[in-house]
Amino acid sequence: MPLSADLKKTLEKISTATLTTVLLKKGVRQSFMRGPKPLIEGTPRIVGEAFTLRFVPAREDLATPESWASPRSTRGAIEDMPEGVIAVADAMGITSAGIFGDILVARMKVKKVTGLVTDGAVRDGDGVKAVGFPFWCAAVAAPPSVAGLTFVNWQEPIGCGGVAVFPGDVIVADNDGAVCVPQKLVEAVAKEAVEQEAFEAWAADEVLKGAKLPGLYPPNEETKARYEASRKK
Repeated sequence: MPLSADLKKTLEKISTATLTTVLLKKGVRQSFMRGPKPLIEGTPRIVGEAFTLRFVPAREDLATPESWASPRSTRGAIEDMPEGVIAVADAMGITSAGIFGDILVARMKVKKVTGLVTDGAVRDGDGVKAVGFPFWCAAVAAPPSVAGLTFVNWQEPIGCGGVAVFPGDVIVADNDGAVCVPQKLVEAVAKEAVEQEAFEAWAADEVLKGAKLPGLYPPNEETKARYEASRKK
């Protein structure tokens, strides 16, 4: 099911830290992508369905400048991206070549793509920053993608930063990094995350008032009762 506007608004208020905890409780241990960080510190949290892209190691007969004009290219993938998605690129953690630069992300911005997350590198870093496109990556590198990678396809299951990402999964990215929420769990995770953040805000206030951690966080039955009572006031 497509990500609803209400669910998106809810997730835009939830930190990736909370989401990883809720997902862990549901048995999903690998949800936080290792490597991607916001290119610009302080970039607002983004939420969107995953539009996946896959790279493999560079092969000399395929990874050429001429390949950029192929129908099966990063250019072709960008033209296929619908509004609101977050592009998630599997670069296998290779950071010696940048997968996207300022011109390509400018096109993504015009198409109203929400952002891009990759375990690889961005190139034309200053240019991408000037475009103002939300970009989570593991590094900045000057060489083009074909110097280290071959682009092979889009909209298929990938691995990004050690996390399995399927088209349509929901991506949430903030200053801590990027999290993948499996599509079928999104509604339940969002609901539980809202409850967890409400409790943690209350618990943090209790700590500032002098409360000790044992029995408070995680809460024992007495703490749960006090918390529920506080919500009714």
